Amino acid sequence: MIAVLTGGDRPAGLEERADGAEIRFASESTLAAALPGADVLLTWDFLSHAVPGAWHAADSVRWVHTASAGVDKVTFPELLASDAVLTNSRGIFDRPMAEYVLGCVLAFAKDLPGTLALQSRAQWRHRETEGVAGKRATVVGSGPIGHAIADLLRAVGLRTELVGRRGGEGVHPFDALDGLLPTTDFLVLAAPLTDTTRGMLDKAALDALPDSARVINVGRGGLVVEQDLIAALAGRRIAGAALDVFETEPLPDDSPLWAMPNVIVSPHMSGDVVGWRDLLVDLFLDNLTRYRAGEPLRNVVDKSLGYVSGKG
Repeated sequence: MIAVLTGGDRPAGLEERADGAEIRFASESTLAAALPGADVLLTWDFLSHAVPGAWHAADSVRWVHTASAGVDKVTFPELLASDAVLTNSRGIFDRPMAEYVLGCVLAFAKDLPGTLALQSRAQWRHRETEGVAGKRATVVGSGPIGHAIADLLRAVGLRTELVGRRGGEGVHPFDALDGLLPTTDFLVLAAPLTDTTRGMLDKAALDALPDSARVINVGRGGLVVEQDLIAALAGRRIAGAALDVFETEPLPDDSPLWAMPNVIVSPHMSGDVVGWRDLLVDLFLDNLTRYRAGEPLRNVVDKSLGYVSGKG
């Protein structure tokens, strides 16, 4: 039996394609009631914090799948200590997120926010913009998303460095980041949220960046000490930020980030392109077939690391 945590929208086609599996759809408030007897938990609402509070009712769950690449919402001590296998949706968001990052880089370099602001006031003001060829980008996170971002940035001429948990071919170890920051024009955060990466972009890291640098965060809000970032933006210690993820989501109405002219705010949507939900269902159903056949599952998360082991 499959328990599915939804935020209101149900995975399209899941019931029709699950080959007769019993499916219980649950909201945050009803998840605990849906879990007894379920051997599979699909967290379709991957931004929900409901699973830890309902886990006490998971008396037979053997496999947990999250419809996201990040797993920080479901890597709580009780699940980590259990025998349940955890899988994620790695591979679905790589190219869309890379395209979003490239879009942000070009928006900053070509001052598209400034153009739109002037257009809204019917002001004709000629400016010169920046080229991106030869600029330096540092991408933190050397999994498939980070590699896709680096490939796309390099394709338009940015000199791009990858930083991962450990060093390897074409990848700097995490402890080399401090040395890269002073020459970084675009700092892209695409790392999973772990004990090592939480709060990695703090005042010290921001102070190490050039005042012309821009920060782009498509990883998790917890990678950034948000108040330190706000202070750096307000004081023009960095030139701008494009933020798709935040410490609190939705971003509170009173956050200074909304009104900052050097900030691009988007609502956790960098990987969400037309058809993405269908791809998520396809991946889950492929794994369901494997699960029923006793075959190895795709995208098994290493619980000790907090992500799928592989590159970086």
